[in-house]
Amino acid sequence: MTYDRRLTPARPDLAAEHLRGKVEAQAYLRGCEMRVVHEVLPLFPQATREGPIDTHALFGESVVVYEIDDEGWAWGQLVGDGYVGYLPADGLRESAAAPNRKVSAPRTLVYPGPSMKLPTWGALPLGALVAVTREAGDFAEVPGLGFVWRAHLAGLEERAADFVAVAEQFLHAPYLWGGKTLCGLDCSGLIQISLGACGIAAPRDTDMMEKALGVPLDPAAPLRRGDLVFWKGHIGVMQDAQTLLHANGHHMLVVSEPLSVARERIVGKTGADVSSIRRLL
Repeated sequence: MTYDRRLTPARPDLAAEHLRGKVEAQAYLRGCEMRVVHEVLPLFPQATREGPIDTHALFGESVVVYEIDDEGWAWGQLVGDGYVGYLPADGLRESAAAPNRKVSAPRTLVYPGPSMKLPTWGALPLGALVAVTREAGDFAEVPGLGFVWRAHLAGLEERAADFVAVAEQFLHAPYLWGGKTLCGLDCSGLIQISLGACGIAAPRDTDMMEKALGVPLDPAAPLRRGDLVFWKGHIGVMQDAQTLLHANGHHMLVVSEPLSVARERIVGKTGADVSSIRRLL
């Protein structure tokens, strides 16, 4: 069996038990489910910080862990989008409480008590999952973490209405390869986190998205808000018939610009034009 290492928990020495008979490995394990207990946790393709990351796991996200080595690396698979890789094990906890709320603001601060006048302890990104045990006025308490502004939380089943409006909240956020938060995100991270806020599951990387999301449009078809524009290794979303929103390495920001301008620049730099435009149904 040939497989995509990004989505298949398999190595020559170890693989997930459900892959027994499908991939060859020296051992097979069922793994144990853990949760991310840091604001964000980087996921790497190899057990080293000397190379680029693949993606970020957000606070409260579930990870099926198959191995924790002596160097403090956990090898596992994110439950949400299925991405496989290595994460710092100190950012995972097996006994973390199951979440009952999610962060619905682009970023919310964490306080040591239910007062906005206190110094903050940290922050949580859009899409982070928390276990709220009680409310204290305008705040909600998350044991082991602190207090967050209650209006910045939503029920797990609540959905935003317009994923483009969600994406627009990240305008001018810095570009960060593998990032998925207001502190930094890449082109596919912007689209994945925005669709996720609307309850639309999306794979992590651009090539996966181009295969999985929506239906292709005729190149001559008029565009509208929400259409996804793909290049090889890049994605953006139309805000209207002419304007593209995308996180990109040219500006190192999330920017809004005419599609024609972005298209001309990318062709000039890479020689590659738009590979497809897809519309969500």
